[in-house]
Amino acid sequence: MSWKINYTRHAREDLKAIYEYLAFELPVPDTAGRQSGRIMKDVRLLDNMPERYKVYDEEPWKSQNLRYFPVDNYLVFYLPKKETSIVTIVRIIYGGRDIKRQLEQTTEF
Repeated sequence: MSWKINYTRHAREDLKAIYEYLAFELPVPDTAGRQSGRIMKDVRLLDNMPERYKVYDEEPWKSQNLRYFPVDNYLVFYLPKKETSIVTIVRIIYGGRDIKRQLEQTTEF
């Protein structure tokens, strides 16, 4: 079964911020492009068996079935919905940040 993948506004902003930070703040534009590409490639792989990754073990997200997986130093948080076969990418967060706080600031699930 192939699942459709959607990004929330926040996830798109996260991906853009990752690219801009690496490209303009560090500045390593080649690395920025490769990192963004790796994240998007791994996200596309969720179209097959998206429930293979762990559920985030904090409430209220655990009850919502929020899952995550690492891509280098980043964590991709997503919600698979079996009834619609849609995977929603909720956030893409640098692993060194306060994850719980970042998720608490997230309004789209």
